Amino acid sequence: MYVLGLWDGHDAGAALLEDGNIIYAANEERFTKRKLEMKFPYNSIRAALDYAQIKPADIENVAYTTTEFTKTLERIYPRMKEKYYLFRRRKIPKPRFEGFMHNLKYSMTGVGILPLCNPISSSIISRQLRHMGFRNFKLKAVEHHTAHASTAAFTSGFKKSLVITLDGLGDGLSGSVSTFDNGKLERHISIPARDSLGIFFEQVTNIIGMRELEDEGKVMAMADYSYPFDFENNRLKDMFRVEGTVISAKYNARKQFAKLQSIGWQIPREQFSYMAQQLLENIVVKFVSNVVDRFSIGDVVLAGGLFSNIKANMKIRKLENVKHWYVFPHMGDGGIALGSALYADYELNGSTSHDFSAYLGNDYDAETTMQALKKDRSLETAKESHAEQARHAAELISNGNYVFWFQGRMEYGPRALGDRSILAPPDSESVKEKLNLYVKRREWFQPFAPSVLEEDLARVVDYDSKGYDRYMTMAYKVKDSARDATKSVVNVDYSARPQAVGQENPNYRELLDNMRRLTGYGLVLNTSFNLHGMPIVMTPEDAIATMKATKTKYMFINGVAVTNKRGI
Repeated sequence: MYVLGLWDGHDAGAALLEDGNIIYAANEERFTKRKLEMKFPYNSIRAALDYAQIKPADIENVAYTTTEFTKTLERIYPRMKEKYYLFRRRKIPKPRFEGFMHNLKYSMTGVGILPLCNPISSSIISRQLRHMGFRNFKLKAVEHHTAHASTAAFTSGFKKSLVITLDGLGDGLSGSVSTFDNGKLERHISIPARDSLGIFFEQVTNIIGMRELEDEGKVMAMADYSYPFDFENNRLKDMFRVEGTVISAKYNARKQFAKLQSIGWQIPREQFSYMAQQLLENIVVKFVSNVVDRFSIGDVVLAGGLFSNIKANMKIRKLENVKHWYVFPHMGDGGIALGSALYADYELNGSTSHDFSAYLGNDYDAETTMQALKKDRSLETAKESHAEQARHAAELISNGNYVFWFQGRMEYGPRALGDRSILAPPDSESVKEKLNLYVKRREWFQPFAPSVLEEDLARVVDYDSKGYDRYMTMAYKVKDSARDATKSVVNVDYSARPQAVGQENPNYRELLDNMRRLTGYGLVLNTSFNLHGMPIVMTPEDAIATMKATKTKYMFINGVAVTNKRGI
């Protein structure tokens, strides 16, 4: 039996289950080349069907998410959604009525699901699916935070857990708390959209001149470049409070935006970022601690865009009453297509435990790869075995080069985890600057992240026994003894966001084994294979185009070592 999940909003995508197994998941941006695409995920759905070698008519159950008023309006008027996408990503000149547009948006944050929203949304989704050839399918709408909770609860591996979701908003809520026990997912707390920490952080992102729903991680990184001060001296400290297991905002979203604009006008953006990050950490940590105490469940699983904030996650991990933790790797809205499918499968079949792999996207065989490479005479190619590639790439990296690394199935989510990666020495600040200036073309203050063999993790960071992080969802402090070996993969405060590599990716692990042989650490700088502002590459053609645009010299792609004659 197949269950298809889809999401047609911010970071649209699709996911497919076969007999309870997650077999495919991808986001629409990889196909359209528009980061965080918002259109109906026609391409992702077709790719899922192609991977399973089935037709639309073979799908009997389809689940989608979010039927709030504003989302339903976007489905009725897709041009409105497109205009907002271009406005949010700053792909158009600044509108004359920018302030009005933001105020209109924030005025509607509290509007949830109205009586006709569900049938209207279902009708539109059904029509789009029938246009693709779907027939005789049952369509289920899954509430937004239920979809988020399902991703964390059903893929964590915990038999019993406390499930917390926090984001901007969805279906009139900005968060939820559920318990997962004895195969039952049960919600106990709902946090209204008015009290959204995600909207607060989104507003801060906008005020300091960045793109909301996209650059919040830059705010977190920039906060480390402010001089520190106590929370009592934080001018934002009264904007939210926690009482027991209730989060409440002092102002509604419109008034909050005006207050933040007023404060931000007078303060350097590094200090303003620090204030926002400090407030976020303070409120989230207090809330999670109180929730754990209330329900007496120490295994905590997290989902929702707010938990992309690795510094807040680190504070949660350090709570004494948290025993183990898990952050769903695709924690933002890009993951709720899968969440919808998982919840539908839970209701249909009682499925509550799913093996999760980050490698759920498209892959390309050697013949397809060679056909793409042969089209360009500026590229020299040589076939290599997996072992030869791992050894060759490690030698180049250890000698101060960076390489493009394209292998197997594309990762699902915002992080490159060793299949669509750019790899570099973890101890070379000069290579780090080269990547920033000429390849990634991004802000200097954003840190890169390391991939490290799981057996070397405790040598590199202050690791504890609360859980491995295989998906770069958590910050750790780098040990003093490893600072020289990690110069290019740490933030200014000596924190890092590591990927612990075990047996889940044999090719990548073999490269790290070679790095350990050559340098003493199974460690590399790992950043996503893309240009700044673009999605991670999906196809060999995408990889070749990026190689040429950046004048990169070395690439290892599906058993082929590639040298760019025009590389530098």
